[in-house]
Amino acid sequence: MITPTSDMPEAGTVRLVDHLAGELARAGVTHVFGVGGANIEDLYDAVHRCGTVRCVVAKHEFSAVTMADGYARTTRRLGVVAATSGGGAMNLVPGLAEAYASRVPVLALAGQPPTGQAGHGAFQDSSGKAGSFDAREVFAPVSRFCAWVEDADSLMELLPQAMAAAQAEPRGPAVLLLPKDVQQARIRLPGRSKAPTPGVPMPAPTPPAPRLDGTALTTVSDILRGADRVLVIAGEGVAAADARAELAELARNLGAWVAVTPDAKDVFDNRDPRFAGVAGVMGHANVEDCLRRSDVCLLVGTRLPLLARGGLDRALAATEVVCLGPEPPYVAGTALRGDLRDALRAVTGRLPPRPHDCPPHVGPLPAPVPIPVSPSRGRVVPYTQAIAAVEAALPQCAHVFVDAGNAGASAVHLLPAPRHGRFVVAVGMGGMGYTFGAGIGAALATGRRTYVLAGDGSFFMHGMEVHTAVEYDAPVTFVIFNNNAHAMCALREEFLQGGIRSDDLFGRTDLAAGVAAAFPSLDVTGADDAGQLRKALLRSNTSGGPAFVAVDCDPGEIPPFLPFQSFTTVTDSPERPGSKENSDERGVVHVG
Repeated sequence: MITPTSDMPEAGTVRLVDHLAGELARAGVTHVFGVGGANIEDLYDAVHRCGTVRCVVAKHEFSAVTMADGYARTTRRLGVVAATSGGGAMNLVPGLAEAYASRVPVLALAGQPPTGQAGHGAFQDSSGKAGSFDAREVFAPVSRFCAWVEDADSLMELLPQAMAAAQAEPRGPAVLLLPKDVQQARIRLPGRSKAPTPGVPMPAPTPPAPRLDGTALTTVSDILRGADRVLVIAGEGVAAADARAELAELARNLGAWVAVTPDAKDVFDNRDPRFAGVAGVMGHANVEDCLRRSDVCLLVGTRLPLLARGGLDRALAATEVVCLGPEPPYVAGTALRGDLRDALRAVTGRLPPRPHDCPPHVGPLPAPVPIPVSPSRGRVVPYTQAIAAVEAALPQCAHVFVDAGNAGASAVHLLPAPRHGRFVVAVGMGGMGYTFGAGIGAALATGRRTYVLAGDGSFFMHGMEVHTAVEYDAPVTFVIFNNNAHAMCALREEFLQGGIRSDDLFGRTDLAAGVAAAFPSLDVTGADDAGQLRKALLRSNTSGGPAFVAVDCDPGEIPPFLPFQSFTTVTDSPERPGSKENSDERGVVHVG
């Protein structure tokens, strides 16, 4: 029953936004991320009054979505972002696109002008009426569910539908567009058996999993039972389903090697003798070798997109492929669709036990073979040394968020995932700057030390979220690899387009000095070498709040990125990254 708003609220009624905040708490949500504004301020007020859910105010709505994304990936709960109308709502789109592509459950609550003003020239009207654009048409392609909340009654049905859609397979964003007057409407609620206890979130409801197809299960089990050599390629879906233990058990029973996709380094122990490395364009050469030696390639929790299968297509075409997961793979094969944990358990249960010294897999696999990278000279730190310093300092319970570009490729290739934390790369839409918000969201959600590894280009896009980390005392260590360039773009120009354009090479910026001046309370280090970098990182591990470390790298260093590895040049030209003119008297040797 809906009660009209009045100056004196009727007894036994609450604002719709108060009900909404309570439902979020009951679903296990502990944080709402976003940026405020007139058409969402009532929700922020309700969350504040609720006392169970914490509001985190970001600097930009894109970063707010990535905070909700990082929260969801590290807690396996629903991430929630709230933004106002107009530009605030539109800024959600790229972050939601990443969550959509990477199957991350996020609920976006976007304020709208009051219902009665729609189509009458309201400021930031996106109702689709009287020539205004329709926000539903903007959000629909990047969401699993999108609805305009016409009145308070409809929210009672739309909210649970949106939350269920975000968490059902395939996971992804849900969007509710909330007019201001609907948020303020007063409603009378039926009694509840249990209210949320402040500080103790109730578990989120788990959508029922579809039953496995018995015929497909038999077919897949028979294929694996008859294989002597198996290569497993595991993806992000293993983490989303919390199926690491099931994956490890199946690999043991099969005597299989296990490779991982670039966004899933944490789903299998990188130090296990069966670990074959990272598949794809940022990966390791011996994954292809293992694939060629295998009778069957078993995909687990990945559709094997292009970044994960780069360099493997010919070997895949010659190998039988089996896939476990809720969605069909991008490559031809036999698929067992459904809940991943159920599928792993069911297949393992149908396999006869094998001795651990199964003849095809006697002895440990050689360590993953890196793609050669070019050495650097001068007053810079080569990526290999910088990543080694990060590895030496990284706590095994930490989360790691890796951004795009040369720094990202190097970290994916060279840095082993922590044994007990997430290793996240946003390969769905690959937006530069994703990690700053995502790392903060993860750190606030879990309380664990979280490392953000990014280049200077990503920092200049969304690095001022450092301010959010400082304001909320988030345990995040920002490591910025500064080559004063959009270096991967410059290398693409050189290798693939016949020359370098100077607009992707920048003048030197002292990021550490600038950030230290902006945030006097922040632990900031400009590391001149790998030793200083390691020391600064170890110091950050002992603090409870954020830290910032910048290290200078060479824009001409070829990253471990497969499309670049066929180029073998020795150059000292002033027209390319790493030249004397552009790089402080440095020459760079490129090796393939």
